[in-house]
Amino acid sequence: MKLLSELVKDLEYQSEGGFAESLEVSSVVYDSRKLQEGCLFVCLEGMNFDGHDFAGEAAEKGAAAIVIQHDVKLPEEAGTAVLRVEDTRKALALISAAWFDYPASRLTTIGLTGTKGKTTSTYLIREILTDAGIRTGLIGTIETIIADRHIPSRNTTPESYVLQQYLHEMAEEGMEAVVMEVSSQALMMHRTDGIFFDYGVFTNLSPDHVGPGEHKDFEDYLSAKRLLFRQCRVGIVNGDDSHTEEILRGNQCESVERYGLSEGNDLRASEICLAAEKERLGVDFKVGGLMELEVKFPMPGKFSVYNALCALAVCRHFEIGQEDIQRALQEVRVRGRIEPVHVSDEFTLLIDYAHNAMALESLLTSLREYKPGRLVAVFGCGGNRDRNRRFEMGEVSGRLADFTIITSDNPRFEEPEDIMEDIRTGIEKTKGEYIMIADRKEAIAYAISHGRKGDVIVLAGKGHEDYQEIKGEKHHMDERELIRDILGR
Repeated sequence: MKLLSELVKDLEYQSEGGFAESLEVSSVVYDSRKLQEGCLFVCLEGMNFDGHDFAGEAAEKGAAAIVIQHDVKLPEEAGTAVLRVEDTRKALALISAAWFDYPASRLTTIGLTGTKGKTTSTYLIREILTDAGIRTGLIGTIETIIADRHIPSRNTTPESYVLQQYLHEMAEEGMEAVVMEVSSQALMMHRTDGIFFDYGVFTNLSPDHVGPGEHKDFEDYLSAKRLLFRQCRVGIVNGDDSHTEEILRGNQCESVERYGLSEGNDLRASEICLAAEKERLGVDFKVGGLMELEVKFPMPGKFSVYNALCALAVCRHFEIGQEDIQRALQEVRVRGRIEPVHVSDEFTLLIDYAHNAMALESLLTSLREYKPGRLVAVFGCGGNRDRNRRFEMGEVSGRLADFTIITSDNPRFEEPEDIMEDIRTGIEKTKGEYIMIADRKEAIAYAISHGRKGDVIVLAGKGHEDYQEIKGEKHHMDERELIRDILGR
């Protein structure tokens, strides 16, 4: 139980009756299905629902208080306290922080935002810190990690109440730090309000997440990313990205550090060398500026150098030996991010989450730099999504891969063959060779059985996902398990 006055002390609100300093609250609720006597119900507006519609039900079930941002209908004799605020999502974040006793203040908090590189960089940071004995939690696209628990994620950054709950559990477990992905949606919807980050990180920005239910235009997307640097102590940014100065406009950081490949960055990579060894496509490079060391990194491509630099830029603020950092970077693996799976000594197979044209082009361009015998792409596209994505991915693969195997991804409520035909349309704008195999396991089996010496085969689109969405249901499907079945292991 907590006093309502304690929970709302950080809010700007107007009391519309029923408020008392001694009023106690038994729980914080924003899901109408969880209403109970004594709760504080925060009415959230969504695309397909409005929590304000359940305010009357909350009062009837004995809610101690209701937080609203527009008028609601309540029973005439309801004794429920009503507080009106400008934005109930922001209110939920601040109330949740107070409910869980401000857990972020008990942790060193690291938040990463950007279009690409967030997931890989968060894992790199956690790997280095954990390897150095700093107990570090993680919140991101793939999962939340609290001590030994791994909780699959529904959103890159969870709703503010869940986020504060996770931070509370981390603090109670005696964890010292947390690294989290902070999506533009989360910033726009106030999920991280109530957290003042020790380190705010910007990886890069490119057109994405613009459309219905996300951002109305690119400027709106950029503006959302900018918000992180108004709630962090130290800003760490990719100094080579063309949008960095715009991201930093109006920042309230005590200091800002830049990493990148060009002169003028505080932390710089140079002498980049592609490294192709058995079961390893990676990059070796030297780091100068705020740190001086040599890095052997087991992930391919120029973008991998940026991810490693990002991790170094953060972890140098912790008391970690240089050799420990080098070892951690050399041994790191990130599930579904250019993840190698051994199937043959003759060729290389990788699993990656590249699920749109921009990501696929970046991935295939980087892999082509290693001059493979053939570059083979196996991918599909999600159903009930923008059809242009399919044409674009097909064209990218046809242009950059030597051979494409078109297959199924998450067809959702569409027929896989219809989606595959759209991908074919894109490929046929190029001279790329392809085959169509709807069953994903059969497609992977074909790729493996037809692999040639020196090939690089990439299974794109699923990455960390271990399911396939078909007709409203999620069916278990892990590409690693499919490969084991195919090989009879």
